[in-house]
Amino acid sequence: MIKKHYEFWFITGSQYLYGEEALRHVEEDSRAIADYLKQNGGFAYPIEFKAVLKTADEITDLIDAANTDKNCAGLIGWMHTFSPAKMWIKGLSKLNKPFVQLHTQYHKEIPWDTIDMDFMNLNQTAHGGREFGFINTRLRMPRKIIVGHYQADSTLQELGRFLNVAVAINESRCLKVARFGDNMRDVAVTEGDKVEAEIKMGWSVNGFAMGDLVKVVNSIPEEAVDQLMAEYQTMYEIPDQSPESMASIRVQARIELGIEKFLVDGGFSAFTTTFEDLYGLSQLPGLAVQRLMAKGYGFGAEGDWKTAALLRLMKIMDNSGTSFMEDYTYHLDPENKMVLGAHMLEVCPTIAKDKPSIIVKQLSIGGKEDPARMIFTARSGPALNASLIDMGGRMRLIVNTVEAVDAIHEMPELPVAKALWKPYPNFEDGVKGWILAGGAHHTVFSYTVTKEDLMDFAEFMDLEFVVIDENTNITDFKQMLMMNDVIWHLKR
Repeated sequence: MIKKHYEFWFITGSQYLYGEEALRHVEEDSRAIADYLKQNGGFAYPIEFKAVLKTADEITDLIDAANTDKNCAGLIGWMHTFSPAKMWIKGLSKLNKPFVQLHTQYHKEIPWDTIDMDFMNLNQTAHGGREFGFINTRLRMPRKIIVGHYQADSTLQELGRFLNVAVAINESRCLKVARFGDNMRDVAVTEGDKVEAEIKMGWSVNGFAMGDLVKVVNSIPEEAVDQLMAEYQTMYEIPDQSPESMASIRVQARIELGIEKFLVDGGFSAFTTTFEDLYGLSQLPGLAVQRLMAKGYGFGAEGDWKTAALLRLMKIMDNSGTSFMEDYTYHLDPENKMVLGAHMLEVCPTIAKDKPSIIVKQLSIGGKEDPARMIFTARSGPALNASLIDMGGRMRLIVNTVEAVDAIHEMPELPVAKALWKPYPNFEDGVKGWILAGGAHHTVFSYTVTKEDLMDFAEFMDLEFVVIDENTNITDFKQMLMMNDVIWHLKR
C-alpha cells in the first residue's frame, strides 16, 4: 500500500569551534546512535546517518536535498555539541519535511570520576538542544521533540510512533480519493471544500460515475473470483454455504476485486460509496469494503471523503485496530451508559474480538439485493474516535478518547459488525463536547492510533486540534472553542 521506499535522515549539529578531533568523536557517536536506532528500534522505516552539520551552507544544502528526495520522509536532528542557531535559519526556513528534535546524548550517565572540561565541551546536548529549540520556536517551526536516552524503550517507542505519523504526513501530500457516486443528498457534515483540502492537505478528491466502476467490476475474470472465494473460506466462518448464500458472497468478491483494480490503476488509496447511487451494482459494497479497509485503504460511506482520507492516514500510523465507524444508538441505563457503534455494513475486521463470520442478510436501505458482509463484535480496551470537519476556512480534527467494552447481552438479530464504548470524561460530557465541537457522525475508531499521534499530525498539517478526554470540563471546553475561533480567525 505504500509504494515509496521511505527512509529518515539522521543529522547532527555542531560547529568548527571544537577542532577536528572533537568533530571526529561527534561523527563517530552520531553514526553509532543512527546505527543503533536502525538496528534495534524495530521501526517500519530505515534511519540513515547523513552528516554532521557545521555551517549554514552545509545545513541549507542538506535540507535542500531532503526536500527534493522523494524517499526522505523526514529528518531526525541531534545537537551533540553547541550548534549556533543562526546557522540554521536559512535551512529550517525552507524545510518542508517532518522533523524530530531528538534531545538525547551518547552517554547514559555522567562519568563522575573522570568528567573534565574536554568531556563537557564535547557532550553538550543539554546546552545545544536549547539553542536549537529556541530557533525552531522563533521560526514557528512544527517539530516533534523527544527527550530521553536513545537506547531507552520509551524513546524508541515514541520515535517509532512518530515515524509512522511522518510517513502519513508525506502520504497525505499525494493522497488520492475516488468518490463512486456523490455525497448523500442533503447531508452537511460529509461535504467540504475539496479545493482547500488539496491546497492545505494535498488531497486530490475526484468523483467517478458508477458506470466507470461497474465496467471494471464486470471485467474481473472468473478465475480471480474463484481464488478470492477460496481465501474467504480459510479466513472467515461462513455458516450458510447454500448455493444462494455463496452466490451472494461471490458478488462481493467480484466487487472487491473490481474496486481494488480501479484504485490501483488510478493510484487511489481511499474511496467512498453511497447507497443512493448503486447504478449497475446488484449489491451495496459491504464485505468488499471491509476487506479493502483491512488491507489499508481508506473508506467513507455516503460520499464522506474527509473520513475516507483520515482513515487512510490513520491506517498508515497503525492498521492493527483502526476502522470506519458511526455512532448509531445509545444504552441509557443510568448505571451503565454506552454508545453502540456500527454502520450498515462497512466496519473493518481489524477491530474484531473473534474470527469474523460472513453472512447474507437483508439490508432495508438502498433497494438492492441482500448483501454479504462480515459480522463480529469489536474487542474491549482503550480506544478513540476521530473526526475531521470543515469549519469554513480551516479544518478541525476532533478526538474523543473512549473505553471500548464487551456487550452485556447478545444481539442475535443485529446482522452487522459493531462496537460498544463509553466516552470520556463521562457519557454526558463526552457526547456534549463532541456535539459542541461539531464532530461528525462518521468517525475513525482506533485502538492503536493515539491522541498524541493525531496531535502531532495536526500540528504539522496546520489543523485545529480538539481533544475530549478524561480531563475535559465542559465550561472550559466551551471557552477553548471560543478562543480557537478567535485564534484561527487571526491566523487566517
